[in-house]
Amino acid sequence: MLPNWIKDLKEEETKQPVLFIGHGSPMNGIEDNMYSRNWATLGATLVKPKAVIVISAHWLTRGTYVTAMEQPKTIHDFGGFPKELYDVQYPAKGDPELAKEVSTLISSTTVGLDHDWGLDHGTWTVVRHMYPNADIPVLQLSIDYNKPAQYHFDLAKQLASLRKKGVLIIGSGNMVHNLGMIAWDKLQEPEYAYDWATEMNAIFKEKISDGDFQSLINYSSLNKAAQLAIPTPDHYFPLLYNLALKDNNDTIEFFNDTIVGGSLTMTSVKIGF
Repeated sequence: MLPNWIKDLKEEETKQPVLFIGHGSPMNGIEDNMYSRNWATLGATLVKPKAVIVISAHWLTRGTYVTAMEQPKTIHDFGGFPKELYDVQYPAKGDPELAKEVSTLISSTTVGLDHDWGLDHGTWTVVRHMYPNADIPVLQLSIDYNKPAQYHFDLAKQLASLRKKGVLIIGSGNMVHNLGMIAWDKLQEPEYAYDWATEMNAIFKEKISDGDFQSLINYSSLNKAAQLAIPTPDHYFPLLYNLALKDNNDTIEFFNDTIVGGSLTMTSVKIGF
């Protein structure tokens, strides 16, 4: 059964784009910088969604879950940052009815209705800039970390109908994410990048633009640089959820296309109008 707010909506009035957001440091959640300003611009210019579902790199589970509580808590899942960051609360409501719909749409596996997680920093640091009034329900869908890339791509396809019903689906991670090699002393040098990070950022954008999603699913076979760019797939998998939701007539736009500390890209993707 569809949530009440979904009924009788016209697709041309409600269809949402799909976003992959390079979220980077938790500090982006409170800083006024290029990234946060672009997130705010997105929120101000897109048709206001009925709800937001985020696939965050920071909710890794065994099995698949969707948050189903009325009021998700704000999770401060990081350490060593200023008190100002820990003081942030993002009081967006949940939507238990939509969570049940998500669990019904995904038929390839059983989706658990979660009442314990909330909104981690892969979600709230971005969404609070997009929708500062916290007046839109926000849910998270977990990443089954025991499953391969193809599994996540195929699972995401089952959510396609939600785009037409006013739900904004966001993948939050980073395409290139190698914290073990980050040059901490170069964080303030926006042009500083390792050659392999620059190479992979260009390859990822080319594959996305060309619609060569199978190569991106099989990312470990691309080249040696891909293994450096994705030492673990937690921050990469959210991108696959978004690519799976692209329609044939959707346009693709890149933004926040920068490299931080040599080994982390903020490159983000807007799919659709």
